[in-house]
Amino acid sequence: MTASMTAFSRQEAVYDWGTISWEIRSVNQRYLEPHFRLPESFRELEFAFRDVLRKKLNRGKLECQLRFQAVDKAAASLNINASNAQALADAIDNLGTWFKDLNPANPLDILQWPGILNNEGSDFDMMKKAVSELFSQGVEELIQVRLREGEQLKTIIEQRLDAIDQIVVDVQAKLPEILAAQKQNLIDKLEAAKADLDPMRVEAEIVMLAQKADVAEELDRLATHTKEVRRQLQQKGPIGRRLDFLMQELNREANTLSSKSIVVETTQSAVELKVLIEQMREQIQNIE
Repeated sequence: MTASMTAFSRQEAVYDWGTISWEIRSVNQRYLEPHFRLPESFRELEFAFRDVLRKKLNRGKLECQLRFQAVDKAAASLNINASNAQALADAIDNLGTWFKDLNPANPLDILQWPGILNNEGSDFDMMKKAVSELFSQGVEELIQVRLREGEQLKTIIEQRLDAIDQIVVDVQAKLPEILAAQKQNLIDKLEAAKADLDPMRVEAEIVMLAQKADVAEELDRLATHTKEVRRQLQQKGPIGRRLDFLMQELNREANTLSSKSIVVETTQSAVELKVLIEQMREQIQNIE
């Protein structure tokens, strides 16, 4: 399924020892680029979180923030490092002798200070497990949001593909008429100039004109590329880079069609093609 790289998820859980919440934001990026904002007491889990993202996602810039709010009664049951807590208290008292306007220290903030909680305790192991499980839930929700938005992007792209296919069909239908009109126009100009018409020269000019105006190959390649884009949209896994390459190929054919245009109709068609391709390209920048 087509997946967008733009999404947001939020997960929250309340326990006897406190409240934890995850917020994960994802935007488009060429590679997978996660950033974490974690309380220091849970910093050791970051490597495991990154491993989860590598297994689940392929591209995108992610901002992952964990908020932890401990409850007062949890402080008594947590395994607190008494010596580190005393050292921190002494440091706060010393600061008070130099800075008279310091706000009182918040005990809940102190609990999150590095070294205050002994991470070996069973209570903290339980907290780490809860944080990890909630992160996995947040990632799964993010993936679902990315898939839902990806389906919307897929619909937008398919609408543009339909429009491109219709332009190709219209130009192909008009091509014999365009070439015949240009052939007659050339003959009329030569006759108006009262030139001594050399049948061989006229035939050569007509052949050159036909070669210049023949865009059948470009039209065939445009149709082939749109079919490939549709096929890619049905694939599993990351497809954004492949789609971006196909947009370049579509644009190349549209430029060639424009350069070989000899009538207003094909020029207008080439312009419309470029607009449609650019609209698709903008949407594809958000596809994983």
